[in-house]
Amino acid sequence: MLHVTNGDSAADLLERAGIPGRVLPWRDVLHEGPVPAGLSQTELSDVRARFIAERGWAGGDDVRQAFAARDAALEDCGRHEEVVLWFEHDLYDQLQLLQLLDWFADHSGIVARLSLICVGEYLSQLDERRLRSLYVLRGDVSATELQLGKKAWAAFRSPNPEGIAALVGADTSALPFVGAALSRHLEEFPSLDNGLSRSERQVLEALNDGKKKLREVFFAAHHEREEAVFLGDSVFAYYLQRLNRVAGPLVQLAGGGAITAPPDPAERAYWDASVELTEVGRDVLAGRQDWVKLNGIDRWLGGVHLSGTDSEWRWDVGRKKIQGRASQ
Repeated sequence: MLHVTNGDSAADLLERAGIPGRVLPWRDVLHEGPVPAGLSQTELSDVRARFIAERGWAGGDDVRQAFAARDAALEDCGRHEEVVLWFEHDLYDQLQLLQLLDWFADHSGIVARLSLICVGEYLSQLDERRLRSLYVLRGDVSATELQLGKKAWAAFRSPNPEGIAALVGADTSALPFVGAALSRHLEEFPSLDNGLSRSERQVLEALNDGKKKLREVFFAAHHEREEAVFLGDSVFAYYLQRLNRVAGPLVQLAGGGAITAPPDPAERAYWDASVELTEVGRDVLAGRQDWVKLNGIDRWLGGVHLSGTDSEWRWDVGRKKIQGRASQ
């Protein structure tokens, strides 16, 4: 039996719970960086490994080898009597689940039984008894779930995000957490109001509310403001650096100074540092200036590459709608 789950914490818990079989952690932050259409699994893993290494979240050789081993284990899953997919409700997990459902949709019959455990709880916070009960109650993945997963994964990888919006507006009840997760993904596009993504806006709001230390900002900007927490500390630290290391920074270290994401996300001195809004940051938060027009953007969201100072796609916060440049 092979269990596939979101990362090492959940994998360790499954092993400690005594659930039989091998555990394969998926380990990819698919909501950040390029996930373009038209690539094979191997080619996409190469793109993802390069992006992760460039951000300093893992060594280049290490992440390439880890992805190669992960993909090989998936290709070899037919030797197991069953594959169990364990995932949560948040954006990070739902994208991993879609990638796997897409793969299994293209490899029909490779495994005798494919089952799914997908809950509105965080696996790493569950006790061993709860994990064992979920395992007993697991259900077979249906053809409807496979096809919806395939359709949603294609929409996520498309260079046109309107396909995601169409899917969110349709019936996604076969995968009950996918609609909310993809809706949250669309909120990462620059807003019509000020060019900020939802994550970026929440950082500025937390600082404007008086939060100072980075650990307090992280909790207030993400954990307190999200319906489903999905950001890890490394990615959040990268967001802070992105808001600072530009010609017109929106945030800075207290008293002035550059913010640099640490090589080790557990570095205590980094999270104890105090940060503050700049005057430009206050103007952008108030809608008096536009973050993208001021500093430009170079960001991949799934299959969409946003670049330059006139982003092709914007998120209308009030209407909850994605808009192309022609309709802005």
